[in-house]
Amino acid sequence: MNVSYQWLRALVPELVASPEEVAETLALRGAPVEELLHLAPGLEGLVVARVESVEAHPNADRLSVCQVDGGNGTTQVVCGAPVVQVGGYYPYVAPGSKLPGGMLIKSVSLRGVDSYGMLCSEAELEMGPDADGIMLLEGEFDPGTPLTTALGLDDWRLDVEVTPNRGDLLSHVGVARELAPAGAESLTLSPIPGSAGDPWVRKDRAVDASETPLPLETGKTEANAGGVSVRVLLEMGQPLHAFDLDKLGGSSIVVRRAREGEVIRTLDGEDRRLAEGMLAICDASAPVAIAGVMGGADSEVSQETTDILLECALFNPASVRATRNGLDMSTDASYRFERGVDPKGMELAVRRAVEIILATSGGIPDPSVLDACPEPWKGLEVTLRVSRVEKLLGIDLSEAEVRDLLAPLGFEVVAQSAGRMTFSVPGFRSYDVRREVDLLEEVARTYGYDRFPSDLGPFRPGNVPDHPLFQLEDDLRDLLVGEGFFEAQTMAFSPEDEGVVEVSNPVSKEEAWLRTGLLPGLLRRVEYNLARGTRDVRLFELGTVFLEAGADPEGAPKEEPRLGLTVTGDQAPLHWSGEPQEVDLWYLKGLLARLVVGARLEGSAIVAGAPGMLGVVPEEAFAVVGADGERVGFAGRMEPGRVDAPAWAGPVWALELQLPCEPGPRPVPVYEAPPAFPGVDRDLALLLPKAIRVRQVDDLIREAAGPLLVGLGIFDLYEGRGVPDDHRSVAFRLQYQSDHRTLTDKDVDRSVTTVTKRLREELGVETRS
Repeated sequence: MNVSYQWLRALVPELVASPEEVAETLALRGAPVEELLHLAPGLEGLVVARVESVEAHPNADRLSVCQVDGGNGTTQVVCGAPVVQVGGYYPYVAPGSKLPGGMLIKSVSLRGVDSYGMLCSEAELEMGPDADGIMLLEGEFDPGTPLTTALGLDDWRLDVEVTPNRGDLLSHVGVARELAPAGAESLTLSPIPGSAGDPWVRKDRAVDASETPLPLETGKTEANAGGVSVRVLLEMGQPLHAFDLDKLGGSSIVVRRAREGEVIRTLDGEDRRLAEGMLAICDASAPVAIAGVMGGADSEVSQETTDILLECALFNPASVRATRNGLDMSTDASYRFERGVDPKGMELAVRRAVEIILATSGGIPDPSVLDACPEPWKGLEVTLRVSRVEKLLGIDLSEAEVRDLLAPLGFEVVAQSAGRMTFSVPGFRSYDVRREVDLLEEVARTYGYDRFPSDLGPFRPGNVPDHPLFQLEDDLRDLLVGEGFFEAQTMAFSPEDEGVVEVSNPVSKEEAWLRTGLLPGLLRRVEYNLARGTRDVRLFELGTVFLEAGADPEGAPKEEPRLGLTVTGDQAPLHWSGEPQEVDLWYLKGLLARLVVGARLEGSAIVAGAPGMLGVVPEEAFAVVGADGERVGFAGRMEPGRVDAPAWAGPVWALELQLPCEPGPRPVPVYEAPPAFPGVDRDLALLLPKAIRVRQVDDLIREAAGPLLVGLGIFDLYEGRGVPDDHRSVAFRLQYQSDHRTLTDKDVDRSVTTVTKRLREELGVETRS
């Protein structure tokens, strides 16, 4: 919400806070100011000057010598503009001041004639493209008036962040209520020059506005009603709509539900097909406005309009939201109606609009207003227990202090008993203040969050542990952060080709589906980093994916927790101790193995190849197969065309794991004392037929070696001279150790003999001499 500082001061005459102080106050009240911008930076030293006389320059045909009054007497200025009007008002900058671009103005001599200052053009003031002529100001001014005042630019714009529950802040009056020292009742609407006061004398009431014709009796005027509606919208937050009475069919309007297939051309020139049930405002034959969203072009007020009908309504937020979503259009009016407008401020808004119309355009108002509300609005009442203030907020306040904190916001005490106070809720807060805790929030922010004590009070810690899935995610975070990865959080929405579950109320048409995987979003983040010159990218995400409905009787989509990861560039930061090594398949496999253990995927195995995974090179990939034989993850190199990367970027590697929804308990660390007896290492160089997987050999060695084997690893792989073409040499290191005694060569030889025998008999693997 863009707010004018000067407008706030007009509404709150006693407001003396600077724009910076206003921004700080609003932030402490829960409405932070995202930007504070002066409307005319660089114009502070300029004033309005009146040209008293103009004479031709004696030594230059294109220059003129002007005598100007800049508020401190007459000053001579040499001007190069083609036309300078005597009696005209122009921007003037005196010697010693600067233009917005930073140029310092000095007294100079131009062709033998002294010039003291400068009359400025639009371009020199950075207010327009015209650089040939000086800027003539319309109207009359006192010489020396600051230019920012004359142009209405002596103001600051505050970009106030408004949360969805605070629709009352979507107006200057709403923001001013938060700042008024004497409370909401002290606000003063700016007087309208030429206003004649109360525009009508009588208010008629209709029984029902739904499907009931509303007779019209209205006055004649030539008004810029559209501009007036915007003024009232920004000032009071109440949307209004003006109809050209002569363009309405018949002498009545009807508020009704649209019929299927009805079409209306809205003010933006688009033809909108209304769905059955959408609320519409209609004349005798067709819709003339979409209730709460936008008016129709056929009844639009124009320069030829003389008779207008001014409509002010209160629409149900849910109904407006449904209509706006159905038509895929959002307006200033719908934005406010969806968040709730003040039910008690409607009449004042209409009076304000008519007052402005009469003061600016004239006309004859109808003496009465038709009130189509079936019964007056009844406000809410909420009871607050004073004892709850200290229990929830930690501050001790008396009943009088609570009352004094809430009264400026419009909350009035209507009943009071021992320790209990009942407050009436003002209309502009009736949408979000409905419970006792809501009132307590108002007490807290009015008291001031910065005034709360900083000391830690007594509390009772909870003993309910986190859900095992949350514990698992925390453990995975620790593991990956230790590996140098950064956690990313991408949107769960995706294009249609990346999802199978469509969102009924999407944020945008481009991302109207729920994702089926984490990698597409992470790969887009990789592209974002590569496009900005970041070569080494290490990202992971813990999130949920959405699949087609499973056994859910209500057809809800299936949700799965997953871990996604992308990495490109070097394995470790550059260091003097060695050359950098680029991420490769084996680095990824080692990381995958640690993550499978860390994710508590008991019984899962890593197998080479990941066929069917879109965008992954099958020959440089691994699949993770669960105990039930189903694939629960994969890892590999992304195909070059899958990632939009510059030529200097390295391969992009990725993995994705399905996490258990109900993981087992977190492993309990068990202390093991370091071994008291030395170990023995034996190396075995084996000739493996290429049809035999290393994993088969690894499993058989572990099974055959016996309980003394404590470690097994590969330290060499060789193919070439001395090795048959259909074989490869793989060297294993076997580590033996006992917790109870020192091993002898006999103990180890017996185990190695058993291993080699079983390798030869069961797999056809021989040792290499």
